[in-house]
Amino acid sequence: MKMAKEFKEFISRGNVVDMAVGVIIGGAFTAIVNSLVNDMIMPLIAKLFGNISFSELKIVLTEAVGETAETAIYYGKFVQTIISFILIALSVFLLVKGVNKLRRKKEEEPEAEPEPDPQLELLGEIRDLLKK
Repeated sequence: MKMAKEFKEFISRGNVVDMAVGVIIGGAFTAIVNSLVNDMIMPLIAKLFGNISFSELKIVLTEAVGETAETAIYYGKFVQTIISFILIALSVFLLVKGVNKLRRKKEEEPEAEPEPDPQLELLGEIRDLLKK
């Protein structure tokens, strides 16, 4: 029973919920970036290099013989994964940069004027009484 209570406290903490939301959003974000890379950027790069499909670029180590499949190093898929990583990293960088910029603007907002010193208020009251 104690363990269930501890688990309930753990799972209801703000940090855990924030982390879960971050993982879910990150998964969706990854799908968007993968689509951007695979469906938009890679076809443009392929066009620049003479309609070469990067995912099919390979170095054949042994040819296929009969029912035995060929052995190959698919370096095109690796290049595509590197491009995807760079775009994801760039996107995260721009996102963090934007959030930091918003935070700085919040910090730069003028603070409320500090309360006057109680001694100065008292001296002001004494001055006003002496004027009367």
